[in-house]
Amino acid sequence: MIAMSKKRPGGESLPSAPSTATGTSPDHEVPAATPAPDPKRWWALAVIALAQLMVILDGTVVNIALPSAQRALGMSDADRQWVITAYTLAFGGLLLLGGRIADLVGRRRTFVIGLAGFAAASALGGAATGPGMLFGARALQGAFAAVLAPSALSLLATTFTDPKERARAFGVYGALAGGGSAVGLIVGGLLTEYLNWRWSLYVNVPIALAALLGAPAFLRDRSGRRGGHLDVPGALLGCGGLVALVYGFSQAEPRGWSSPSVLTPLVAGVVLLTAFVWWQSRAASPLLPLRIVRDRVRAGSLATMGLATIGMFGVFLFLTYYLQVVLGYPPVRTGLAFVPISAGIVVGATQIAARLLPRTAPRTLMSSGMVLAAAGMVLLSSLTVHAQYVTHVLPALLLLGLGMGLTFMPVYATATAGVPAQDAGVASAVLNTVQQMGASLGTVLLNTIATSATGRYLHSHAPGPGADGETLDQGMVHGFSVAYRCSAGVLLIAALVAGLTVWHRTPKHAGNDAPA
Repeated sequence: MIAMSKKRPGGESLPSAPSTATGTSPDHEVPAATPAPDPKRWWALAVIALAQLMVILDGTVVNIALPSAQRALGMSDADRQWVITAYTLAFGGLLLLGGRIADLVGRRRTFVIGLAGFAAASALGGAATGPGMLFGARALQGAFAAVLAPSALSLLATTFTDPKERARAFGVYGALAGGGSAVGLIVGGLLTEYLNWRWSLYVNVPIALAALLGAPAFLRDRSGRRGGHLDVPGALLGCGGLVALVYGFSQAEPRGWSSPSVLTPLVAGVVLLTAFVWWQSRAASPLLPLRIVRDRVRAGSLATMGLATIGMFGVFLFLTYYLQVVLGYPPVRTGLAFVPISAGIVVGATQIAARLLPRTAPRTLMSSGMVLAAAGMVLLSSLTVHAQYVTHVLPALLLLGLGMGLTFMPVYATATAGVPAQDAGVASAVLNTVQQMGASLGTVLLNTIATSATGRYLHSHAPGPGADGETLDQGMVHGFSVAYRCSAGVLLIAALVAGLTVWHRTPKHAGNDAPA
């Protein structure tokens, strides 16, 4: 039984339900017979998983170490955000370019380059002697992560073609993608409390070295596309637009949405990305072939991922403050408090979604996961300043973890399935870009909502010159509760989008490469 592909006007592939007829994709990437599986594929998964864990960890492991780094390097409060912003700007802005480079020169090659560069940048950041050196190292980390992340996902998509094995592999990948942020909080707390902030960067070096040792031995890939050309105008327009949007989002919190420093880059980003889409429809070798995003099933998966990350990122941001500021948890205990959400993600992705996906429509898993996650958000919205972790926080984290695992795993599998092998890198980059943009936008929007709600609460409950500590804590928790309810609404919209758009099962086979 081989899945057929329908072709719409414009050339994009639309995966359909399995059929007894034998067919080929419009790009003739699916062979007539099922290719023999790579005997080293599970070792390849281990290497890819290490790289993925390193990139995801870096999104949060530095957050807990940031106060210590600020004191050690003499950073001002206004400048400290650049430790985070420098990374997100480079990572989010260069993902599309990194994905297309991987397709042109070979994904294994760019995977190795990304690993080595990320390790070197991490070592540079750990050895920083001043704020500028740390900011530069974080930007380099983001740039190499933009090469590494799409290479890793596209290697996974082209290594596993058997439906059951593919589901298991993406279950592991989805668990790491969803749980890596929580693990980063744990690792960051341990390293900061028992070593020092520099180890939040140095920790990437041994992880990268382990993956580098395994990459040449276990990863298979073609050497690159002969005669391929990089779409330079598309790269300038697309990367420039993404950088402008990420920068605008990052400035919205400290400066306010009406600030010219926010509105100018946001408008510029929209204009550049509009020009990018126009150019991609006319370029001979587009950076992003529009057939990849025109497919309804893939577009629905991308929209689900974007909405899910917008709604989810409030968990780590607000719950960290709640545990440390309101309940008085130290950094290590705060990190360990997130273990249940990581456990829930692993169970949801590897034990439930991975087992059900080969015989269940992806929309069923995605929608169910988002409804569970929304229920967890509703539970968090009922927290008080005197809530108990076991009875109030723990059930919500378990629901959130299961929901994220059930959602992320089929999103990764569906969004990258049925893509011609020569476009696997850029398709993976699109998914990573949507995730990164959702995280940036979600953090800013939810933080703005929470801050505004807290201000209104304090204005109505402490109209005098000041408020006592209890009232301040109550105002903070009230703001978080309002943001959690908004998050629940966004996650329910994600459930609806998945249910209405992701109608087909994932194709039986993805594009396959010959070994290098």
